[in-house]
Amino acid sequence: MAVGYRDYFEVLGVPRGAGDEEIRSAYRKLAREHHPDVSKDPGAEDRFKEVSEAYEVLRDPEKRERYERLGSSWKAGEDVSGASGFGGGFGSGDGQGFGDGAGFSDFFESFFGGGRGASRGFEGFSMRGGDQEATIELALEEAARGGKQKISLTDGRDFEVQIPPGVRDGQKIRLAGQGGEGASGGPAGDLYLRVRIKRHPRFRREDDDLVVEIPVAPWEAALGATVSVPTLRGSAKVKVPAGSSSGRRLRLRGEGMPGPGGRKGDLYASVRIVVPKVLEKRERELFEELAAVSRFDPRQGR
Repeated sequence: MAVGYRDYFEVLGVPRGAGDEEIRSAYRKLAREHHPDVSKDPGAEDRFKEVSEAYEVLRDPEKRERYERLGSSWKAGEDVSGASGFGGGFGSGDGQGFGDGAGFSDFFESFFGGGRGASRGFEGFSMRGGDQEATIELALEEAARGGKQKISLTDGRDFEVQIPPGVRDGQKIRLAGQGGEGASGGPAGDLYLRVRIKRHPRFRREDDDLVVEIPVAPWEAALGATVSVPTLRGSAKVKVPAGSSSGRRLRLRGEGMPGPGGRKGDLYASVRIVVPKVLEKRERELFEELAAVSRFDPRQGR
C-alpha cells in the first residue's frame, strides 16, 4: 500500500534543526514501539516502515542535505526549493504532503529489497530489549558480608545474585541479559537491581565507616572505664579515657564496612553520658557531696 509522502521530521517527531543524537533517540523509541514483532496494533507495520525510512534519510548527512534542499524530489535530484508547496510545513493544500504519489512503501521496499509479500522485508532488523530495574532490600550485615544471595522479585522471578561486599545504599547491581526480551532475535536488555539498605537499630553508616553510641555512667566518663562495644561481627572492648564528654568518638580500626581494594572502614563508638533517672539515698548523698566540693562549671566561658 503506497501512502502519501510525509515530512520525515514530522514522522520522527523532531524539529527540523534536530541533531544526530536527538534523531537517533526518537527513532529508537518509535521503532521499539511500532515494531510488528512487539506491537499488536494492525497499523504497526506501516508505521514502522515510515519511521525506518525517515531515519534512513535523516541519519545520512548527504541524504538529509538533499532532502532538506529538494523536498519530495530529493531522490530524483530536481531542485524544487523555490516551488510552492515546499516550505516549513512540508505540506500542500490537498493534505497529501507533496502529492507526488511517491509513498513510503515504494522507498522502503526498494531499500529493503521486497514488498509485503517478501516475507517482511525488515526481518533483518533486530532490536535489543529494554533495560529493567528493580529494588532489593539488604540488612547492613548482609551488605557488609556480600557474597551470593537468593533474590525474589515481585514479578515472580528468582535470581542468585553476587552481592559486592560493602555495597552502598542506592548502588545498582547489573544482571546482564535479564531485562526485557529482544525483538527479531535481538539480545535481551539488562536488569539493574537498586540496593536499599535497611535502617539498622544500632549502627549508622558514614561512607565506609560505622558509628555506634555507647552509653556510659557519669563516673565512668569522669574516671575512665573499659566498656563493651557492639560490632558487626560481635563485640569488642574499648577504653573510655578519663574526662570523656558526650559526643567523644573512640575509633576501632578496621571494624567498619568493606571498601574499595579490600580496605575496611572504621567503627566509631560515640560516648553518650547517661544519668540515673532514680537515685538511691546513698547515690544522692554522694552526688550532693560532689556538687558541694566540685569547682567544675561546664558553662564557664560559654
